[in-house]
Amino acid sequence: MNALMLGPARPERVVLFAAGGGGDPERYGPLLEHLAAHDCQVIAPYFERLVAREATTAELLARPLGLVEALLRWASPDAQVVVVGHSIGGWAALCLAGATPWGRDGKPLEVPREPRVARLALYAPAAGWFAAPGALDAVTVPMLVYAGELDTVTPVEQATHLTSAPAEVDLHIVPKAGHFSFMHTPPPGTTDDAAFDRDAFLIDLARTTLEFATAS
Repeated sequence: MNALMLGPARPERVVLFAAGGGGDPERYGPLLEHLAAHDCQVIAPYFERLVAREATTAELLARPLGLVEALLRWASPDAQVVVVGHSIGGWAALCLAGATPWGRDGKPLEVPREPRVARLALYAPAAGWFAAPGALDAVTVPMLVYAGELDTVTPVEQATHLTSAPAEVDLHIVPKAGHFSFMHTPPPGTTDDAAFDRDAFLIDLARTTLEFATAS
């Protein structure tokens, strides 16, 4: 496993970053650098690219399994862990925090858990996997959740559903934002709405995420 490592080694607080389907954390570079510059150890694994709706169960499970492996390899065992995830990375983060996804066969998936997870920051999370009754019942850690108003990949309703968890959820619906508006380097061929100022938004997103990640 390879990971982008930033910030101090083995501090009290770790930010475990889970990229979206492309699997490349460097596309979120300024966000991660901002967190690292404020005393967070950032551990951001690289993953193989996947398309969630076409991925096998094994390919999907590689994401949360890889996140747990990264923590075991690089984080202090007593560090507080904040997981930040975009899209399918948000799905993996929710799995670690206790959520139970349901597969295409209508059965719950067995996913890894990580008891050190203390907070979740989720950007356009792929939360449709947790629509079954009780799927979010074990998620009790505070969540900072962002959804793009114009997102057609993980629509706003998926993020809104997370408010049904027995956790404190700070939900932000971002006007004119799409699914890839949370990336500093979005995939080629994708564009933002003309009314959306992505640069200004990303600066605010980094600031808000840092405040959330470092809250006591």
